[in-house]
Amino acid sequence: MTAVLPVPGLTDPAKPKKLSASERTLPSGLRVVAVRRPSVPMVEVRLRVPFFSGKASHLARATLLSGTILTGTGERDRIGLAVALGQLGGDISVSVDADRLQLSGSALASRLPALLDLYAEILTSASYSATEVAGERERLIERITMSRAQPGVIANEALARRVAPGHPYAELLPNTEAVAATTASQLRNLHRDLVLPEGSLLVIVGDVSASRALDVAESALAEWTGGPAKVKLAPLPALRPGPLQIIDRPGSVQTSIRLSGTALPRRDERYSALQLANLIFGGYFSSRWVENIREDKGYSYSPRSGLDHLALGSSFTVTADVATEVTAPAILETMYELGRIASLPVTETELESVRQYAIGNLAMSTSTQAGIATTLSTLLGTGLSIDWLAEQPVRLSKVTVAEVAEVASEFLSPRKLVGVAVGDATAITAPLSRVIDVE
Repeated sequence: MTAVLPVPGLTDPAKPKKLSASERTLPSGLRVVAVRRPSVPMVEVRLRVPFFSGKASHLARATLLSGTILTGTGERDRIGLAVALGQLGGDISVSVDADRLQLSGSALASRLPALLDLYAEILTSASYSATEVAGERERLIERITMSRAQPGVIANEALARRVAPGHPYAELLPNTEAVAATTASQLRNLHRDLVLPEGSLLVIVGDVSASRALDVAESALAEWTGGPAKVKLAPLPALRPGPLQIIDRPGSVQTSIRLSGTALPRRDERYSALQLANLIFGGYFSSRWVENIREDKGYSYSPRSGLDHLALGSSFTVTADVATEVTAPAILETMYELGRIASLPVTETELESVRQYAIGNLAMSTSTQAGIATTLSTLLGTGLSIDWLAEQPVRLSKVTVAEVAEVASEFLSPRKLVGVAVGDATAITAPLSRVIDVE
C-alpha cells in the first residue's frame, strides 16, 4: 500500500523587496520611471496618458483613436510601422478606458532607443488617414453591435447606468451613431487636445540600466510637448441603493446578475481589510460564495466578486450568470452570503488563507518584466508610490478579524448595493419578487 503523505502547511511569505527605480520628470512634464529587471534580454514600456472627457462623443472618438493611432504616421503607413516593430523584436498595443489611453510596448533590450523613437513618431505625427478611419469605423460598429447582443454586456451596461447615471462612467461601449459620425479630422483634433506629455506617465522595465533608460526617454521624446489637457472632471453621483432591476430578454435561457456598491481606494488605510473581505466572500475559487453557488449547488460556473478602481471612485462588484430556472435561488444564496459576511465575523482560518493568497498574488503580478511594468503603470498612474508594492504585503499581514468585520459591514451589506438581472422577465420576475425587492 502506498503511504499517503500529509500536505505541508503554508509557509510564511517571503519578505517583500522594494523595487529599485529611477525617476525623472522631463521638461515637457512627462514623468518617467525606470526599473532594471535583467531576467530576460527584453524591455517593457507602458505609456499612460490621462484621457478623461465629459463630452458626449468622447467614448466613440477615443475608441476609434485607439484603433487607428497605429495605422500610420507622417513617415510610415500601417505596414511600415508593423515592419519597424518586427525589426525591434517587439510590439506595441493600445487600450483606452474612461480614464486613460495606454500604449504598451516591448522589444529587445538593445533596441529600447529605436522603440522609444517609434513611440515619439506615433505621438507626434499619427496621421489618422481617412481610409484607415473609415475601415476601423465599420469594424467598430460591427463589434459594438455584436457585443450588445450578449446578455453579460447588456447587464454590465445597465449596471453602469444605475451606478453612475448621466456620468461618462455610465457609458461602457460607444454609441454606434456617434462612431459613424466621427471623422479623421476629429481624431486628429482629439489627439492634439488630449495626447499630451504633461501629466502622463512612462514606465520602462527590463534588462537596461535605469539611468540610461531615463536618458534615452528624454532624448527620444523631446519633441513631444504640450499640456496639460484642459478637462474638468465631473464628480461621480452618490450611489442610490434600491430594488433589483429586471431587464427583459425574452426567451433567454440564462440570467445575468450584476451587483455593485462603493468601495475604498487602494490608498485608504482600511483597503487591505476590504481586499481580504472581498476574497473571503467571492474573490477567489475557494471563497464562500463560489463554494455555495458553484461547488455545492451548481447554479453558476464562474461567479466572482471584485474591487474595481477608476480615477473618480472604487467599487465592489458581484457577477454571476445562472440558468433561468435557478435565478431566484441564486439571488437568495447571494444575499445570504453577503448578509453573513456583513453581520458575522469571519474565522481566523479563512482570514489567514486569503491573506496568503493576496500576498502571493501580488508577488506573482510583479514576477515578470511585463507584470512589473503594467502594475507600476496602474499604481503610479492613480497616485500611489512605488513603495506601495513592498508595503502592501506588510499591511495585509496585520489585518485582523475585527477589521474585516468592520469593512464588510460597511461595504458588503446587501442593502448597500444596487443590482440588475438580465433575463426572461416572464420566467424570473415572480420567483425573484418572493426573495428580493424588484422593479
